[in-house]
This record gives sequence, structure tokens and C-alpha cells, in this order.
Amino acid sequence: MASKLRITQVRSIIGRPRSQRLTIRALGLRRMGQSVEHEDRPEIRGMVRKVSHLVRVEEIG
Repeated sequence: MASKLRITQVRSIIGRPRSQRLTIRALGLRRMGQSVEHEDRPEIRGMVRKVSHLVRVEEIG
């Protein structure tokens, strides 16, 4: 079974560069405190790395 990542937005995207705002949206996050779950894949890891200062990541499963 593949592990999953729980990604939670902990900081605002106001005033952030467009690419970071789009990455947050592409992860499925819409507001602060919201969490989403994704499969642990290289594409998702790369997106998380780009906005690591705005999100908290937990491995589940």
C-alpha cells in the first residue's frame, strides 16, 4: 500500500509570487487550516517543496 501525505496550509498566500499561489491551488488548498490528502509521489513532493514555508506535511498510512 502506498503511503499518503496530509498537507495543511498554515500560512497565507497573500503577497506571495503567482507561481506559489498557483501551486497551493493545484494541491487543492483553498484556505488556511484546510488539509488535503495526496498519494506520496515525486510530483506532489516537488510541489510541497516549492511551498514548504506555507504548508505542514504529515505522512499517513
